[in-house]
This record gives sequence, C-alpha cells and structure tokens, in this order.
Amino acid sequence: MTMTPLMPVYPRCGVRPVRGEGCYLISEDGSRYLDMAAGIAVNALGHGHPHLVKAIAEQAATLMHVSNLYGSPQGEALAERIVANSFADTVFFTNSGTEAVECAIKTARRYHYAAGNPQRTTIITFNNAFHGRTMGAISATNQPKMRDGFEPLLPGFAYAPFNDLDAALALIDDTTAGFMVETIQGEGGVSVGTPEFITGLRKACDEHGLLLILDEVQCGYGRTGKMWAYEHYGIEPDIMSVAKGIGGGFPLGACLATEKAASGMVIGTHGSTYGGNPLAMAAGQAVLDVMLADGFLARVETMGERLRGALEQMIPNHDQIFDSVRGKGLMLGLKLKAGVEPREFVAHARDNHGLLLVAAGENVVRMLPPLVIEDAHVSECIDKLSAAARVFVPASDD
Repeated sequence: MTMTPLMPVYPRCGVRPVRGEGCYLISEDGSRYLDMAAGIAVNALGHGHPHLVKAIAEQAATLMHVSNLYGSPQGEALAERIVANSFADTVFFTNSGTEAVECAIKTARRYHYAAGNPQRTTIITFNNAFHGRTMGAISATNQPKMRDGFEPLLPGFAYAPFNDLDAALALIDDTTAGFMVETIQGEGGVSVGTPEFITGLRKACDEHGLLLILDEVQCGYGRTGKMWAYEHYGIEPDIMSVAKGIGGGFPLGACLATEKAASGMVIGTHGSTYGGNPLAMAAGQAVLDVMLADGFLARVETMGERLRGALEQMIPNHDQIFDSVRGKGLMLGLKLKAGVEPREFVAHARDNHGLLLVAAGENVVRMLPPLVIEDAHVSECIDKLSAAARVFVPASDD
C-alpha cells in the first residue's frame, strides 16, 4: 500500500468542501450541505462572515507575524478585552485547544511549585474526557482509543467518573494540584456537568487550596448562550482553556487565568512561536465584535431553545432511531437508540440528505451549528433529520 501525501490519520469522507456561505458548505462537485457541525464548533460566525473576512484581509496586508520577543499591541488589546469579559486577569494565546490545555496544566503545576508545594503535581480529570491529542492531553484522559500505542504516558493524573463528586473528592491527597474538567463534555457525548458537581469541585478547591481548571474549548465562547459555560453555575474557575469559536475559523486558542493561579508563570516558563500573532489577534477581535454586540448571546440562547424544542417534537415520530436531547444552547446532542451507531447515521445524513453532523460518545450525535443560525436553518435541519430517519437502516439490521 502506498501512503497518501496527507498522513492517513483521519477517516476522510467523500465530501470535499471548497467554499462556505453562512450555514452552508459547498463541495468541489457543487453539492450543498447544511452545516450543523461548524468545523466541530469552530465556525461560530458561519462561513465567510463579512466582518471576520474583512478583519483578516486587512491585517494580512499589514502585518501577519512577528516574534514574541517584541511588544504586541494587537495581543495586548485582545487580552484586555477577554479579561474584561471573563473571570481572568491574564491570557496566554495559543494556536489550538490542546496547546491551551497544555498551558493550563503547566500553569497549575507551576503555581504550586512557586508556592512552595512542589509535590502538588497530580491533576484529577474525568472519564470520557477529551482534552486534545498532545502527550499531555492524552495523558489527562483514560480513553484507550487515544492512549493505545503512545505509552509511556505522562504521570501526574488521576481519573474519576464525570458528574460523580464523591469519587472525585476521594482522590484528593497531598499530591493533588487541582481538577481539570470540561464544563460540558463534547466528544464524550454532550454530557452536561450537574450544578452539584461543578459547584462541588469549586468548593473542594477552595477548601483544599487546589486549582479548578475548566476546559471550555468546545463549550465556551457563546456556544451555550452565555459567553462562558461556567456562567450557568454561578462559579468561576482559576484557569480555563478556550479555542474553537475564539477565532471563528482562524487557528487560535487561549489559556485564561487569575493573577493568583498564574503567579508562577514568569519569564522563560512558557512560550509559542506563533501564539498571539497579529493575524490571529485580528480574527479574535472581529469575533468578539460580533459576539459582544447587544442581543447576540440572547439570540444564541433563543435559537438553542428553538432547535431543542424542534428536536424534542420530532423524536416521537422517529422513536425507532432517536431517544432524547441533551446539552445547552447551540451545543446539543441527539442521543440515538441502542443499536443505532452514531457514525453510521452521521454518514447517512451527510451522503443522502446533505446534512453535516458530528458523532460523539454515549451513542450521541452532536449538533454544533454556527451561532448565527436562523429559523429557516432549524426547519431545514429537522426536515433533513426526519427524512434521514425514515429510510435509515442500521447496519446491524441489514
């Protein structure tokens, strides 16, 4: 077998997009697809949003990259804006979500080191978590599908069931640095952290001098109808990783932290060649221009309720396929009945009905549409889902 020029680590389908328009992707053969995946929650403003396109084009013609050895007026401006609209006091810009997670892990461990507790290195994480694909990120998850073949993994992680507060608290010992948790698990099945669980982790951190790291790479940046998913719980983290929607499609991530949590991150402790480059900062500013405009987040919440309501109304008509809806805002999971494989249904909807979805764990299909979705897109999505369900035959039933 001859290996392809692109390393074959993705099971790429036959859809080959060459253009995007709002909530649609158009392939090289002209086929048009309703994009309810948005690059897995990345294209928050849809495809080709004029304000984002203009900002990137203007910055590209001015200055794309300089070393972080120099001052960064563009980075300072975006960081100040994020700080003003979050819990954080400081921001480190990255190129991806997994890099933001790496920075979060380092920040937590460095905090305890600088505070005179170098033994506090263990970070408690949770089953079914997905934090990225770097060695640190896969070490922070106990999913064999991401770990197999990459041992030895990095030490310093312990694992508890998601939404099981007692199990998490039982793992605390003298080596514990803190907890790292997705406020809403995406890849793991759009599982929403319960109020008791999330607030309980915050309380435990306060009582034991630990740090709460939230991974909001997928559920942050307006996805749930609030700027940050933690706002639904009335708590604030110490450190948080964000990415995906932050650049609206341009590669960008960030690690946010309080002044206290970041106290060990001094000169020389971390860095990035491309992180915070002027082009990425322009994209980040344009996204915030749209998201922080009056009424935008409220509209995301409204559209999330409409999509959820439409899905719930549809389910009884196809209860041989669909079971229930979970999630918040425009981060929704459609749980399938036992025996219906998510990837099979996603492929069927894509190839036969022009609908793009994303498979997830716990027998769930993810729906992560652009945050600019309109009523007509919701109706079209439901029509396509219904049409797909009417003719879909699970492979096990063939």
